[in-house]
Amino acid sequence: MNNIIVLGAGMVGSAIAIDMVSKHKVTLTDIDQTTLDNVKQKCNALDILQLNVTNKEMFQATIKKYDLVICAVPGFLGFQTLKTIIEAKKNVIDISFFPENALELQDLAKEKGITAIVDCGVAPGMDNIILGYYNEKMKLTDFECLVGGLPKVKKWPFCYKAPFSPVDVIEEYTRPARYVENGEVITREALTDCEYLDFDALGTLESFNSDGLRSIIYTMPHIPNMKEKTLRYPGHVEYIKVLKESGFFSKEAIDLNGIKVSPLEFTSKVLFNEWKLGETEEELTVMRVTVKGENADGKIEEVVYNLYDEYCPETKTASMSRTTGYTATAAANLFLEGIFNEEGVFPPELVGKHEECFNYFIKYLEERNIFYKKTSRIIES
Repeated sequence: MNNIIVLGAGMVGSAIAIDMVSKHKVTLTDIDQTTLDNVKQKCNALDILQLNVTNKEMFQATIKKYDLVICAVPGFLGFQTLKTIIEAKKNVIDISFFPENALELQDLAKEKGITAIVDCGVAPGMDNIILGYYNEKMKLTDFECLVGGLPKVKKWPFCYKAPFSPVDVIEEYTRPARYVENGEVITREALTDCEYLDFDALGTLESFNSDGLRSIIYTMPHIPNMKEKTLRYPGHVEYIKVLKESGFFSKEAIDLNGIKVSPLEFTSKVLFNEWKLGETEEELTVMRVTVKGENADGKIEEVVYNLYDEYCPETKTASMSRTTGYTATAAANLFLEGIFNEEGVFPPELVGKHEECFNYFIKYLEERNIFYKKTSRIIES
């Protein structure tokens, strides 16, 4: 039995800890004791520990005794926390989805002789794993990922609920979106190139540009066309654009009766209740991953993986927590079982490229009733 520490007791971090404790000894940490106490009530088998990851000395001393660190802290803390873990010579699975480039820590990880698997969620995460696997099987020309987490009940005006902080969602709406077209990296504003698309279980959704390619821009530069788009219910984008264009997402403080207030902080506070996902509120995750290229027979083939997953009433676990968290726990168990233990920083596509690893992820998720349904067709003989 391995001794695991999970950093961050939010919706995803707690799902990770509860899944890992079935096989391992797990300590769940967070800066907020009340949050920890609530998770402990759900799963008494967990050990809990109040911990501030920004106190570097204490943090590194705390993680020394553990066999593996799983990092699920908020994005703004992610890069520095990951760096601190690597400096402490601890192997780590990370799903903090920070804006910085994790590959900048490659030399440090190799120097310390550790394995860091990063971005290991649903998207980024499983879409990268699928891409990495098919990149070994085919000469790819196209990759597209369409993904969204949505509430089952649409509530006007936003028809949206977030399983994580509104600040992190707004970051998705404000960070410039990069995609690759004809071998060139193109940068556009987020929320652009809106399209209406049909999905079997849901009907029509709208997609828009978001900055989701992340590591594959650097690890898969030979693929000429790559794009990631976020999915929402129709109408959502228009309301977000109104807020954005009106300055509600600005970080620049304004004077309000002698008090300096950032519009972004104010907006996040207002939206927190509007977007907050209730603990037992039903929501879903939808994703469509498409790869296209020349297969081993010299034919142009298109392969599509569709995911549709809902809130699990049995375990009272949100779909986004399940699909994100269980990909991370699959990576953790994959590492602990010695199936993947190369040294350095590894985005999921560099793990999924190995057939044994790809199959492990698919099987692990299926055991938890998360199914990626594959279809394929030959476009040209």
